[in-house]
Amino acid sequence: MTDIPALVQRLDLEEKIAQLHGITIFDLLDTNPNAEAATTMTRFDLSRITQLRPHGVGHVSLTWLLNPSFGGLKQDLAELQEHARQTSPFGIGALIHGEGVNGFLHAQGFQFPTAWAQATTWEPELVGQVGSMVGGQMRAAGVHLAFAPVLDVARDPRWGRVHETYGEDPELIAQIGTAYIRGVQGQHNDSGVLCAAKHFVGYGASEGALNQAMASLGRRTIADVYAEPFRRAITEAGLSLVMNSYNEIDGTPSVADSWLLTDFLRGQLGFSGLVVSDYDAVSMLLKTYHTAATAGQAAAQALTAGLDVELPGNETFGSLRDEIASGRLAEHVLDTAVERVLTLKARLGLIPDMTPRPKLQPARDPQPKDAAALTRTIADKSIVLLDNDGTLPLNPARRIAVVGELADEIRINFGAYTAVANEEQPLGIMQIMSGKVRGIDPANAIFTDLFQTRLPGIEPVFEARAREIHPETPTIIDAIRKASPGAGYHPVGSVHQDAAPINEDELALSLEDVDTVVAVVGERTGWVGNHTAGEGRTSALVSLPGNQEQLIQALSRLGKKVVTIVITGRPLLLEAVVTSSAATIIAPLLGEHAGPALADVVFGNTNPSGKLPSSFPRHLGQLPLYHGHKYGSGYDHPTGTRHGYTDLPENSPLFAFGHGLSYTTFETTLEEVTARADELTVRATVHNTGATSGDTVLQVYARDEAAVIVRPVRQLVAFQRVSLAAGEQQTLKFAVPLTRLAYSISEDHRMLEAGDLTVMVGFASDDVRAEKTIQNAQVVAG
Repeated sequence: MTDIPALVQRLDLEEKIAQLHGITIFDLLDTNPNAEAATTMTRFDLSRITQLRPHGVGHVSLTWLLNPSFGGLKQDLAELQEHARQTSPFGIGALIHGEGVNGFLHAQGFQFPTAWAQATTWEPELVGQVGSMVGGQMRAAGVHLAFAPVLDVARDPRWGRVHETYGEDPELIAQIGTAYIRGVQGQHNDSGVLCAAKHFVGYGASEGALNQAMASLGRRTIADVYAEPFRRAITEAGLSLVMNSYNEIDGTPSVADSWLLTDFLRGQLGFSGLVVSDYDAVSMLLKTYHTAATAGQAAAQALTAGLDVELPGNETFGSLRDEIASGRLAEHVLDTAVERVLTLKARLGLIPDMTPRPKLQPARDPQPKDAAALTRTIADKSIVLLDNDGTLPLNPARRIAVVGELADEIRINFGAYTAVANEEQPLGIMQIMSGKVRGIDPANAIFTDLFQTRLPGIEPVFEARAREIHPETPTIIDAIRKASPGAGYHPVGSVHQDAAPINEDELALSLEDVDTVVAVVGERTGWVGNHTAGEGRTSALVSLPGNQEQLIQALSRLGKKVVTIVITGRPLLLEAVVTSSAATIIAPLLGEHAGPALADVVFGNTNPSGKLPSSFPRHLGQLPLYHGHKYGSGYDHPTGTRHGYTDLPENSPLFAFGHGLSYTTFETTLEEVTARADELTVRATVHNTGATSGDTVLQVYARDEAAVIVRPVRQLVAFQRVSLAAGEQQTLKFAVPLTRLAYSISEDHRMLEAGDLTVMVGFASDDVRAEKTIQNAQVVAG
């Protein structure tokens, strides 16, 4: 074999189609297990793949569920790959898929704080290390594709998947996302694992924040905002796979949008890789959007638009043969997609006699102790101190009590796409199929019932499973008592929607000998059960569920010093909570190290340094709310007053993008701002003016003072985390490509006009300490 086009021509039609769709491990369930298999808990017959896919195996999905043992998974995938090669022409191997949003999704995969938590560190290098761990584990297991990172710009916290994202700002997302991709793929894209960035595009901008709903986005907004992280991942990290969004834009579903997937993605963004569907997205053309009348028509629409692969199965692409035979679809369209799939397989060493280019590095074996250390580091650096009247840090000798049912849980600290959440799916299915869920007939139940149905009383079951997976993990109350052994605990306060009102008399009696209360509140995040956040779980109200807000207010009325820890993976409405608290901390789904990391912040062993990747609104009516809004819109108007909400005393966020306090104080001086050719140079000095060491993040923003297109009032263009001892100072230098400020003059032309450019430095988008206006030359970005 000499090249991919020649190989494609040697495949017959069925063999070509087989490369363009997948199979899930549930298709390989052993329907007739023998006694020995039943005894050993074997559930899958991997040899069935040769019967179900006799013309070849393109892709295999959901493989992390094959075996709970990492060693067992590795063996199973090797066996599965052997069967795939036997049934595929020329011994071509299958692409094995895995999830990697918070680590390798497997019972023994390394689990890191969720993506939103990683973004609060504002430290791309750390996220790159996460990517390296994910890529290393996947390669060791035999997985080729990591379905991550999530590069969606998330500006409406009602959307349930915010915790999977890196927040609201395209620049922050781009820098962190590209670092993750480099980590997974290797600096030379030679790790043997490739990222599939998702979801292209505008998934988080859905109408009403409803999952999979339409997005009202113009093409300029798509190009300059929502696609910017993808643009950067393609050019800076060699992104080779993109997964479509479930939404529709201006009447065209993204999975079948030829402008989006071909003209824009491949043309303007220069993408040359593989476009894969999100699960069942192609069949939604038939079942949800009604833009196709048959499965074959849906498949032809998607393939013609520029989609290459249907996942997870072949519900519509299985009809491609008839579409081609009838002349409704030209075979050369199919051949183009097959070439892309085989090019990727050759690159990963899945085609015999084709040497991978670049040469793949040997498989690594990432060590659990290294993953644990990295997880703890991220947890320490991602905790955000929202507000503090000086109460924090606490002296462990104070009379302290902890309240809140969540303080004694482990599960609360994990989001979706984690091993913990993954284990909950079969538990939820068992509840439904055993008839324990009111309103659902087990005989007529469908899988999607799982994501929309409340499962009363399931929380203790989920908690027990979480403790089985993480047996050494302390709860928050465990960690606080380790530092302050005399701390009391009262599990008052509930996340349940029907929670009874707080009995303030009983509360006062239980806390009469206490002067400081640590209140642990938050919301549950995941796929299955009674979560208020997670995939498919949109919230009309993004406030603390149950009676938790009432609890905080009641504690304040008792005259106690209240330190509130809010466990969440997205912005919530917290004004009443913050007003009633002496200090408020955001714990952004920190995972197994949540308890010790939070205790160290509360008692001053760790100086908090996390910065918000999303704006926190004061009121639901402000949504969507984000710092980089355009002139004439939003809340911040550098050139004069604009219309705001007349019934709100303040139109600004409760806490702005980039906000995060410390136990020390920092100042910055802007030393230099110059623009030469296509680069902006910024030099600034950061000074720790307090009495303790600490970290901060210097943030660089820019504003185009005049342009033919309405521009944002500020754009984040650079940032750097810095660690300083008390009294220490450090000068930071930024070299910023001016293309980061480019915008679309037309659909195929982006530039930054010559003119005045104001550069600002500070510690949050609303905490600018210095600025300078300079002249920049015209920069053409393509």
